[in-house]
Amino acid sequence: TVANFAPTISVVVASLIARWARISRGSAVAGLPALSLPTTFATTSGRPWLVPIFDLPVWARWAAFLPAMMATVLLFLDQNITVRLVNNPSYDMEKGRRKGNMIDGMHGDMFCIALLTAAQSLVGFPWLVAATVRSISHVRALRKYDNDGEAIGTIEQRVTGATIHTLIGCCVLFATPRKLLTNVPLPVLMGLFMFLGTSALPGNEMWERILYIFKDKSVAPKPRWGDSIPTNVVNRFTALQVACLMMMFYVKESPYGVLFPVVIAMMAPLRYLIEKTGFVEKKYVDILDEE
Repeated sequence: TVANFAPTISVVVASLIARWARISRGSAVAGLPALSLPTTFATTSGRPWLVPIFDLPVWARWAAFLPAMMATVLLFLDQNITVRLVNNPSYDMEKGRRKGNMIDGMHGDMFCIALLTAAQSLVGFPWLVAATVRSISHVRALRKYDNDGEAIGTIEQRVTGATIHTLIGCCVLFATPRKLLTNVPLPVLMGLFMFLGTSALPGNEMWERILYIFKDKSVAPKPRWGDSIPTNVVNRFTALQVACLMMMFYVKESPYGVLFPVVIAMMAPLRYLIEKTGFVEKKYVDILDEE
């Protein structure tokens, strides 16, 4: 439907309005900061495409092991968290769920990411991982609905994904698409990112549990965990999640942002500890963590 293209339409319309305002009123009055992109496809510093790895002293090659492990943890968790969200059972998808198939679904995705990361490291390209918000918006746009508006499945195909990334590649390789993108004001992009982020919140169980704290329990629909877990346990678990989220934001924005992968990696031991210490019983954690 047209609604699926609402973000694209809004970016085009807002960019045209900003351009009209700049032309009619002048850049001094209606000028907005725009997306800045290089004019040519080349390395930033002018270095050779192949990274001269062996120019590093031997001690530096060994010392790179620690940040490499941190980057591996971050890439692995970021990829798998996104894949888990996209493959949520509520989307009723069949592909990627064939048992025992090592090149299907999550395994195939991780294998491709590993190969791409190795190749990109050799030439100094940015690493690629799943884009969480965009991926969720994409799979939601492919939902199928019956005449009553109830979701009945998801259109499983690769055409839109291949098209999206082909267009991204064109913006990297060719000058004309880059020139078009430089006409997009940064406030328009920030608004797009905010929309994508907020639109991905409904259906997220942590977000739903936060909202449920402020709802009138006598009239609000009972959530999935409503009959099986005491309310105080749910609130305790949610408060811990919010605290972890705040800690991740703090570390990411602090001078110690390089340690962000360590914080992500600590989530698994923390989950073990909340069960072991009885902060939240395992049977409750299993239910809350089911989806």
